[in-house]
Amino acid sequence: MAENSTTSSSTDGPLIDTPEQATSTWMGDGSRRWLYPTPSRGFYWYARQALGWALIALFTALPIIRIGGEPAVLLDVINRRFVIFGAIFHATDTVFLMLFLLIAMVSIGVITALFGRVWCGWGCPQTVYLEFVFRPIERLFEGSEQQRKSLDQRDWDFDKLWRKAGKHASYLVIALGLAHTFVAYFVGWDALVRWMTGPPGEHFGFFFMMAFTTGLILFDFAYFREQMCVTVCPYAKLQSVMMDRDSMIVSYDPNRGEPRGRRSREQRKKEQSGEDIDLGDCIDCGACVRTCPTGIDIREGLQMECVSCTQCIDACNDIMHKIGKPGGLIRYASEREIEDDESPRFLRPRVIAYSILLVTLIGIFGFMLTRSQEVELDVLRTAGTTFERQTIEQTPMIRSRIRFRVRNKLDAPAAFSFEARSPEGAELKVIGPPSYRLDVNEMRRIEAFVFVPESAYRDSASVEGTFAVMVDGTEKRTISMPLPGPEPSADSTDSTRN
Repeated sequence: MAENSTTSSSTDGPLIDTPEQATSTWMGDGSRRWLYPTPSRGFYWYARQALGWALIALFTALPIIRIGGEPAVLLDVINRRFVIFGAIFHATDTVFLMLFLLIAMVSIGVITALFGRVWCGWGCPQTVYLEFVFRPIERLFEGSEQQRKSLDQRDWDFDKLWRKAGKHASYLVIALGLAHTFVAYFVGWDALVRWMTGPPGEHFGFFFMMAFTTGLILFDFAYFREQMCVTVCPYAKLQSVMMDRDSMIVSYDPNRGEPRGRRSREQRKKEQSGEDIDLGDCIDCGACVRTCPTGIDIREGLQMECVSCTQCIDACNDIMHKIGKPGGLIRYASEREIEDDESPRFLRPRVIAYSILLVTLIGIFGFMLTRSQEVELDVLRTAGTTFERQTIEQTPMIRSRIRFRVRNKLDAPAAFSFEARSPEGAELKVIGPPSYRLDVNEMRRIEAFVFVPESAYRDSASVEGTFAVMVDGTEKRTISMPLPGPEPSADSTDSTRN
């Protein structure tokens, strides 16, 4: 018994051994596994490259080009003013902003349910800039993947120093350009140019923000890289919720590829002559693994790290072409197609539900956009005031001080004035000029006195006042608010009842 006890205690240890490689980019000991993906230039590569450069051009142009005198996109958070392709929204248009975000989220759900993480591989700025801007610069200075790996492992010398310095200097220039473009979305291109050409001391906050943004971009694309997709971005964690067995994903076909294995010269001859050699089409060359920017082996099935960049498809198709076999061993396919040899179903409950919700949200957004008011109007009582009694032409009146907040949402400047509509006998006197001229999207607070006959408060200590806003002499909107007054006297109440 003692011997058995000693044996048991001597073998005590972790129930599960730490794997040599925890994830595709992290080793079991917590150290990072640096990746040196080999580019596979095939059909999908060139398609992604064309789309990527188009998106880069669009990203650069949107804050510069103008639609109706405004930037195509301007997210002026400080002034709470947002311009989206000519449509102007303000902080009070929270419903539009909420609908816009919901439309974006549901759109991602529809795309993911149909095509998996196609956004990550084809449209995400992280992938686009890393694969088509920063990695090409890296190859220009440091050479091929094997050369870069060897360069990183050797000691510092002049050759390594100038290559690393040239690469990071180029990164810095690109990061500065991206940071300025990014900031232009929030301050506008005109303000950005004015700040860049002005003395730094006058816009110290801008320079600090620009330096901080540039530093983040450098850190991301020079060091962090695929970790953004693998460990930080929540989209990878959500994909399993939004996808099903009919979603089109980058898939390896084990029915055709297994059992995988390299061919001997004799096996290649037999295979070319049409004989069965008891091997699948996969020759276990590892091209799909070497080209993957997140370091996974697609042959192990769908994985969280896969960004659907299709590099493994291009790499495998190239190998299949060289050995005289048809492409498509790795391809866009659904789990149902791979496992059950059935065609994917595009119309299914998940997609239909997402699509109905998306169409509904777009319809509501469009309807509300067409019905949006040309004049934004609010009215409140001036803080710290109640009411005062005043006699005007021998008529007892109750005077209240109110404040209008009006914004011109028309396409041209206009003159704004206000009139009282109720209760009967009410008069409105604006403090200042009788009308105010407001430029496009200009907002102004205008104070006024409203006079209400005291007889209107015979039955209640508050009456509803209605006011109209006139734009160039034409009534555009009305708005109501309660106007406080004196408590009705007992005599007036009794006379009313009689």
